[in-house]
Amino acid sequence: MTVEKKANAVETTAEFYTAAERRIEYYAAGIGIVGTIVALIFWGARPGIGVAVGAAVSWLNYRWMRLGVATMARLSKSGASSKKTAIPPGTYMRSIGRYALLAIGAYVILHFFNLPIVSLLAGFSAALAGVLAEAIGQLFRSGVSAATRS
Repeated sequence: MTVEKKANAVETTAEFYTAAERRIEYYAAGIGIVGTIVALIFWGARPGIGVAVGAAVSWLNYRWMRLGVATMARLSKSGASSKKTAIPPGTYMRSIGRYALLAIGAYVILHFFNLPIVSLLAGFSAALAGVLAEAIGQLFRSGVSAATRS
């Protein structure tokens, strides 16, 4: 494989993963909205609010994780040629902040607002459901492209 072909393959792969990460965010937000509406209709306002808050925290947690990993990857590529690469303090804060946000948010929501824990956990799973939706979409997209090549 020539250098140009390898560079194009890497760019295509990077674009592919960037698009997948963006779709996961959209799926997580959409699933959170749909889950909130379903909870509001079938179980009432408090479970609906619990799902909405959990989904928002889940989406924010995924976004911070994605930005932190992207920063680390970018720095590891640029740091290959230099001896010491400085990691921005914001990257550390987002990494630690993700877990602090989940713990403090869950405590405050459950203790002060007295929302049902099941609805909060259902909302927290929005990012996981977004990842699963993307994986299923990848299976169908790869099946379509394989069928058109044959």
